[in-house]
Amino acid sequence: MKRLVSYLVLILALCGLLGFGVQRLNASDHSNGGNKVLNLYNWGDYIDPALITKFEKQTGYHVNMETFDSNEAMYTKIKQGGTDYDLTVPSDYMIEKMRAAHLLVPLDKSKLHGMTNFDPRLMNKQFDPHNRYSIPYFWGTLGIVYNDKFVKPGSLQHWNQLWSPKYKNNIMLVDSARDVLGFALASNGQSMNTTNLKTLEAAKDKLDRLSPNVKAIVADEIKMYMAENEAAVAVDWSGEASEMMANNRHLHYVVPSEGSNLWFDNLVIPKTAKHYKAIYAFLNFMMQPKNAAQNAKYVGYATPNKAAQQLLPASVRNDRQFYPDAKTMAHLQIYQNLSPEMVGKYNDLYLEFKMHH
Repeated sequence: MKRLVSYLVLILALCGLLGFGVQRLNASDHSNGGNKVLNLYNWGDYIDPALITKFEKQTGYHVNMETFDSNEAMYTKIKQGGTDYDLTVPSDYMIEKMRAAHLLVPLDKSKLHGMTNFDPRLMNKQFDPHNRYSIPYFWGTLGIVYNDKFVKPGSLQHWNQLWSPKYKNNIMLVDSARDVLGFALASNGQSMNTTNLKTLEAAKDKLDRLSPNVKAIVADEIKMYMAENEAAVAVDWSGEASEMMANNRHLHYVVPSEGSNLWFDNLVIPKTAKHYKAIYAFLNFMMQPKNAAQNAKYVGYATPNKAAQQLLPASVRNDRQFYPDAKTMAHLQIYQNLSPEMVGKYNDLYLEFKMHH
């Protein structure tokens, strides 16, 4: 009898394990191969959480989101494999790099509804001709933020003015090699994508002469410092400027008309993608003008969706610093994907400048 009970216990235990295994199998199928899931790999705080909830309720798909903090980190993780991301959000030059490494899946345009909503000026760029792989998500510029408590409104319009002695120890720079060397190159009337070493070194020498004016070179904290009147001037991206200005009415943003960076972040399908129905449902959802406008309000960057732009407050859509006029747009430059050697050179010169500072 004891032995029979033991066998019964063993059989029940095995049944339990088998049931658990089936449950696990179903769960893993649901999260990986199941079609009611979307795995989104995005920058941090770069989508309105309310839109995720709305998409899930409308479609029945569940969104799993992971975040990255640099294009390079995202690229490495996707290249290494072992992930099943369905969509990710690289910047312009990184799309070139991902294309070259065969890490992207071409878009099936027949499944997309809303491509005509986009501003034609922001489509068909060199990093992805005919938008074969990418849909623009947000775009913006690099520019100058100034505080009218310390700077006369309208008096600071150009890169070269940053070298004025009146800004001694009063400028904050965003910690980015490409952007800091970029504005120095633009101030010399040079390409922000130069591969000419003499041109690059001349820009670095000019940056060294800016050092007395540089109070700090910082990352995200720059928003807090500027909002708290810690410096008169900053060089930063338009979306960060928008956030600062929302917290301090004395701040203004200027895109120097002689030239600056025009950047794009874009939705793409990486080679790791599995859930294609969910992917196209999400892309179409995000292209709807109402949803794109809601996202732009939350994130603070410029939307490439022209139909969505019309739904934004007039004060936003008519702000020429965030939606520049044709003349300024004509002088903006998109960063190109440089060779690893050239990226190394930019980084080395930037580090020298930081140490000199």
